[in-house]
Amino acid sequence: MIELTTFLHTFLIGVLCVMMCVVFVCLIRAILGPRVTDRVLALNMIGTLVVMMICILSYLLEEAFLIDVAILYALLNMLVVVVLTRVAEQRHRELKAKERED
Repeated sequence: MIELTTFLHTFLIGVLCVMMCVVFVCLIRAILGPRVTDRVLALNMIGTLVVMMICILSYLLEEAFLIDVAILYALLNMLVVVVLTRVAEQRHRELKAKERED
């Protein structure tokens, strides 16, 4: 592992701050998104950023078990996105079928 110098520590803390700002922007997009796809994409982006933040924290705190937590969180994030996409697709098909009937 690379030695944690003062510059690297400060740089990684700055990266974490920037990533938190991006998470808040994605959260706003998830709330205000006009379509379901916008919301799903924003939630996926939040999940990915959180996984990266956990990995950086694992390096800063020198705790290797946090990498396992990040991997588990990434798998759960993928599962949630797949389920939400499936639900959105099913809803879209139902609305199209309803339009054809009318």
